[in-house]
Amino acid sequence: MKESTYKAREPDENGVIDYPEAEHEMWSKLIHRQLDLMPEHACQEFLDGVEQLNLPHDRIPQLAELNSKLDKATGWQVERVPALIDFDRFFTLLSEKKFPVATFIRRPEDMDYLKEPDLFHEVFGHCPLLTNPDFAEFTHTYGKLGKKADHQQRVFLARLYWFTVEFGLINTPQGLRIYGGGILSSPKETKWSIESIAPKREAFDPVLALRTPYRIDILQPLYYVIDRVGDLNHLAQQDIMLMIAEARQTGLLPPLFTSD
Repeated sequence: MKESTYKAREPDENGVIDYPEAEHEMWSKLIHRQLDLMPEHACQEFLDGVEQLNLPHDRIPQLAELNSKLDKATGWQVERVPALIDFDRFFTLLSEKKFPVATFIRRPEDMDYLKEPDLFHEVFGHCPLLTNPDFAEFTHTYGKLGKKADHQQRVFLARLYWFTVEFGLINTPQGLRIYGGGILSSPKETKWSIESIAPKREAFDPVLALRTPYRIDILQPLYYVIDRVGDLNHLAQQDIMLMIAEARQTGLLPPLFTSD
């Protein structure tokens, strides 16, 4: 596992993290920038979750604040983790209905893009949809599957997560909208995924998603589109491991990007 240049902040004896004022200011800049884009780009379930969590605009929220609201909505919690965690820790947390949050926020020079997930990505990008029962159930099932999977199966599961939880799009009566947290925490990707004619957008097929290569450091050339958040819950009831076996046997699709 690669080393991070960031270090998660530690809580005091009362579980409170004392963030410097500059980090509160970074949170405020990030959340105001993204909230301006959300009405025309995010799905209604995400907007409902933002309202339910009532995230502060002027400071970084404490994890206990999030936990009280998530637990009431779907029985989920967030858990403080270091900057980077391995697959074992990640899947174990999700299987226990705990969403990992690294308690650091990006520096000004990384404001527009950060390879590793910071607390803005995790809290703003992902936590709102964890108030939705269908999305929460899919994420829980995904964690339980990953906890039991071998290394190669986990590589395929990572692709499924990437094209749904991180970079998924959804059809709505208002048009194409975003539900993936990797998009919703990035202003550039938010506009690119919905407004640009460059990327391909295809109906979500889990086996195809499992076979699709991706890169984390580019604007995505392909997005898979679901018709409703309930589609994820329906997927959670199916035999995803059998789909992985089919994807492994069939092989990966040609990448839509070049490797550096």
